[in-house]
Amino acid sequence: MSTYRTWLAATGAVLTATMALQSPALADPEPGDSADVRVTVDIEEIREPGVLALSIADGSVALAEEGSTLEVRQFVGTLPTVTVTDTRTGEEVPEGAAWAVLGNATEFAGDAGQAPISAGHLGWQPRLLDGGESGLVSEGEEVVTVLDEPTQPGNNVGLVDQELLVSTFDSGTVAGGSFSVNADLFLRSPADVAAGSYTSTLTLSLFE
Repeated sequence: MSTYRTWLAATGAVLTATMALQSPALADPEPGDSADVRVTVDIEEIREPGVLALSIADGSVALAEEGSTLEVRQFVGTLPTVTVTDTRTGEEVPEGAAWAVLGNATEFAGDAGQAPISAGHLGWQPRLLDGGESGLVSEGEEVVTVLDEPTQPGNNVGLVDQELLVSTFDSGTVAGGSFSVNADLFLRSPADVAAGSYTSTLTLSLFE
């Protein structure tokens, strides 16, 4: 091969190599071009598990004398509205579950050292205000005092022990509802009870 051909061949190889290196640069966008990328995300609502809860409209009630006799002094009032709220779904409720609100009172302590009045002298008559549409929520039975004859077998014990205010036997069916109840309260004491101010604590507890 002549020197000219050798030079030409070498030169062509160099040009070919040069073109091959430059060709990708021809595909680059011109200065000032732009392109968009759409970014999306689906965010689900945070779902907190439902709860079964108890609330009371007021933290106190004052009893007033009404209906006293020569033998028994009677003081009456109304338990503030008690509401049971269940925000659970039926699937969140354990199978076969039932709930109930129970109440019991401490003795009535005098403010000036007078003898206390036992909780057996305090009774109630629960009254369902809103039991929903299922018919599965109901109020408890009347509990009368130790000074009374029983109106139901053995119910003349007062609120010494836990007595039923409201309940359901099927938590799953009534889940998602809100139910309210109150009660007529009555304190009955002997006619010779010492004068003065007395205070008791009535505790309401929700169980399931």
